[in-house]
Order: sequence, then C-alpha cells, then structure tokens
Amino acid sequence: MAGACCKCPVSLTVFKRSLCVTPRSPGPASRSLLSGGRLGERGVQEGCWAARPSALRTVGSYRHPVFLCFSCQESMSESLRTCYLYLNQTSRSFAAVIQALDGELRHAVCIFYLVLRALDTVEDDMTIPLEKKVPMLNDFHTYLYQANWCFTESHEKDRQVLEDFPTISLEFRNLGQAYQDVISDICHRMGVGMAEFLEKKVGSMKEWDQYCHYVAGLVGIGLSQLFSASQLEDPEVGRDTELANSMGLFLQKTNIIRDYLEDIQVARAFWPQEAWSQFACRLEDLAEPDQLTSALSCLNLLVTDALRHVPDVITYLARLRNQSVFNFCAIPQVMAIATLSACYNNPQVFQGVVKIRKGQAVTLMMQATNMGAVQSIMAQYSQEMLQRVSLTDPSRDKTLCILGAIQERTLSQATLASRTAHLSPMYLSAAMILAALSWQYLSTTAGQPPGTADMQGH
Repeated sequence: MAGACCKCPVSLTVFKRSLCVTPRSPGPASRSLLSGGRLGERGVQEGCWAARPSALRTVGSYRHPVFLCFSCQESMSESLRTCYLYLNQTSRSFAAVIQALDGELRHAVCIFYLVLRALDTVEDDMTIPLEKKVPMLNDFHTYLYQANWCFTESHEKDRQVLEDFPTISLEFRNLGQAYQDVISDICHRMGVGMAEFLEKKVGSMKEWDQYCHYVAGLVGIGLSQLFSASQLEDPEVGRDTELANSMGLFLQKTNIIRDYLEDIQVARAFWPQEAWSQFACRLEDLAEPDQLTSALSCLNLLVTDALRHVPDVITYLARLRNQSVFNFCAIPQVMAIATLSACYNNPQVFQGVVKIRKGQAVTLMMQATNMGAVQSIMAQYSQEMLQRVSLTDPSRDKTLCILGAIQERTLSQATLASRTAHLSPMYLSAAMILAALSWQYLSTTAGQPPGTADMQGH
C-alpha cells in the first residue's frame, strides 16, 4: 500500500519519514462519513473508512504529512499539491489510506473527500442562518462548475476548504468525466439530504436508515462507483448500490450507537425515537442509573439492527480484487464489528466512553488484508456477542438470528490460518505503518474530552 503512489522503491521510505513528533490540535467532530463523520475521523479511535504495543511507543503524532513519493509530488500541478495539503490538514486518518490507493483513483478519492468535507463544513457551521444554509446545501454541487465560487464567512476549523474552494473545484474539473459525474451526483444527493435533516429529528427506524444513507451510505455508493470507474474493480461493484449503502450504514450506525452519551451531552439526538420510546420517556433518561435495564434493551435493539448489514458487508468485500481498495474498505468494517461487540449489552455506553483496546486495533488492521482473515474476525466477534445474549432481552430472538446468519457466512469459509495468507512483504510493511499512524492518532486523542477529535474513518 505504501508503494501505491508509484512503483519506485523510495515510496515506502517516504511514507515512513512522513511521521514526526509534533502534536496536532484536535478539532470538532463532523457528521458525514468520508468527511469525518461517525466512524470517520473520530471513529478511527476504533477504525478508519483504530494500538499501544511497546514497539510503537516511540512513534509520535504527525502534522500535515505527505505520503506520496517525491517523484509523484513533483509531477503534480500546484493546485493538486495544495489539495493534498488540505487533505492532510483536515484528515488524520483518511489522508493515509487515501494516499495508499492505486493509480488515478487516489486523486479522485482525494477530491471526493475534499468536496464532501467542504459540504459538511457548511452543514456543521451553526453560525450560518438556515435561510442561507439550506439553499447552499441544495446547490452545493453546482459550485463545482463555478470556477470562482468560494465562501469566506465560515467559522469552522476546516473553513480553508471553503475559502479556497476554487482550487478544489479546479482539480475536480481536471478529473476524468466519469469521476466528475460520480462526485457531482453524490454531492447533490448528500446536500439535499443534509438540508432535509437540519430541522428534522430521526424518528422512525426507516428515518434512521434514511439519515445514515445521506451521510454515510452515499459515501459508500460514491466510493464504489469511483472504484469501478478507475477499472481497478469490476463494474458490478459500482452498480450494486444496495451493498455499497450497507457498507456505509454499518459504520454510521456503529458510531451513533457508541456515541450516545457524547451526543446527548451536547443536545444531539441520533438514536431513533421509534427505538428509545419503547423504553424511556426521553432519550436522555436512558443515562439514569435506575433505567439501566431499559437502556440495555434499547442498546441491544439498535446493535441488532446494525448487525443486519454485516452479510452485505461480507458479500461486498468478497467482490473486491484490488489490494489497496480491499484494505481501504475492509479495515473500517472489522473495526466496526469489534466496536459493536464492545458496546453490546455494555452499561458503559451510558456511563462513559466505549473503546476497543489500542493493541487490538493494531492487530485488526494488520490482519484485515484478505477475505479469509476478515471472515475469521467477523466470526470471532459475532461469537463473542452470542455468548452475551441475555435470556430476558426483548431483542433476543432477532439478535440470535442475525448472529447465526453471520456465523454461517463466515465460519464455513474462514480459518485462523488464512489471516496471514497471501501477504506480500510490501503490503505487510504498509499495514504496519498504517497501524503506527493510527496508534499515534489514538495517543493524541486518548485524553481528550468527547467531541474534540475530528474520523471511518470523520
């Protein structure tokens, strides 16, 4: 992966040298998946779509790293180099995995990320009045074709992507037409969805799916279409929008579930009312100690709903053929199921922060590089949840059913030995470097108060 920018031997060295020991200031979390939403930047605490071994303790955090080799940087236009600078400034996790993608796909995903980051910055900026924000969100895709459009009134930390949007839109227009069509379409649909939910609470389970579709499912669909447009993946990967949508929904729902306490502390509500109203009069009541039984019932209901996307995730990943694309997609999914397992029937969701261990995260990142390994990981965590299903849980039957289906899809095809099969030294080295990058991110965010990190990751 580290050698993805070109085939020159210096690539891996440059990737390693991009690490430094300068801490980076945290920023507020965003919503959309690619631009830093749930299981985006902030979600990379468990995934990235993260580790505290003693061997990695000398690795510090990084500041605006550049992972592309020197020859690739020199061949870029000044505006494209600026886009990669913005990528590294606005993302601590996606910057690494995006730049590990092969060929021209890397540039397309970089621009896709920055466009959605700009859109998300508008959506997140509470200083923009609704009468101005709603038209901006609905029309944002049209700005891609307006060479001079920019927005200089934002107060968000990532406002540079709006202030210098002409640079981003220029590189968007320099992409192949197939890439442009995908990015413009997803930007349009996401902007409309964001505008719809600005003043709309997530009520029904159907609306929960719809909200997650707008802010994460569309990212999965867009990425899949970019994969196919690059010809690194078969056309069916981009055509099957149902599977791609499930990839995004699984990540988004996982972080919404995990972040219950953090969200209610800042008056955000993403748990669907149809679910929590069965167990409490108000969503925030679930955090009361005397409501723990009801809280766990609600939690387990939502975990079960999220798990129904796992069979689609397995089917999607099994179709991928390019190694860099597989790693890009698989790592956040295994982090998500590990996170769900940690959350399931866990009172800590309502009392503090639920995280998977850092060493566990590094192990998962290094293992999730082939389909057999991913299936083994899915089987492991589904078995862990099976062992904790309560006899009195209202969702027991549904939970057992979906966990059984996941086990059937994984245990028959995966073995522990397959976890390290078919790994070239280059890809194993790259996986170790990505693990190191995630550890340094985790180390800088470990002591932060909720909501201060930016990552699947946003």
